[in-house]
Amino acid sequence: MSVELVLKYLTSPNFLHGAEMTLLLTIASLILGVLIGLVLALIQESQTRIGTFVTLVYLWLFRGTPVLFQIIFIYNVLPSFGIKLSAFVCAVLALSLNEGAYMAEILRSGLQAVKKGQRTAGLALGMTRTQMMRHVVIPQAARIVLPPMGNQMIGMLKLSALVSVIAVEELLLVANQTASADFRYFEALTAAGIYYLAMTTAFMGFQILLETVLDPKKRQRMRRLSLTERMLGTSKALAVR
Repeated sequence: MSVELVLKYLTSPNFLHGAEMTLLLTIASLILGVLIGLVLALIQESQTRIGTFVTLVYLWLFRGTPVLFQIIFIYNVLPSFGIKLSAFVCAVLALSLNEGAYMAEILRSGLQAVKKGQRTAGLALGMTRTQMMRHVVIPQAARIVLPPMGNQMIGMLKLSALVSVIAVEELLLVANQTASADFRYFEALTAAGIYYLAMTTAFMGFQILLETVLDPKKRQRMRRLSLTERMLGTSKALAVR
């Protein structure tokens, strides 16, 4: 293994572009997937027959077929109906639709975990259903669904490698193309792995930060720690004097 070659790959424009494309794919697909999942979860909450039927069909379709199949299907079939999209847009669309099916179940479970008594109390205080969902249900559900959503976020980052089959220049495709040119697969894939680990580490840190922000107990614990640190710092300063 050549460490110099790995460092060269890590700082090369092609690998940086591939990492940026992977990150952009992940973030765009996650945002759209969460929006789709939230809409589906709210439709399920409404408990209308048509809405429930449409949601069940959607979940059955996108959870029952492989992600790779969905990517290839959207990229190859849509043009036959006159819908011509770029490879990147097809990739985001496929990943978002797939992610929405899983996010819908995660968000639905979070919404149902909030007790009915709290909803009733919100309505009794004069809130509309929209205000009750916004101020009572969603803040509590967000703390519940954040850990599984964090897992989905990391999973989406790794699933983005599948879009290389439709020639989207994400990180894995760049690594394979680079390795094919000089047959240094170990170094090229090691560089790609380092990028993936760096991005997943950043996502995990972001998840921990959000959990701290949304959880009052963790916020109080952090405040107590910071207060203790300040007191220790003051004591040390007085001791020096």
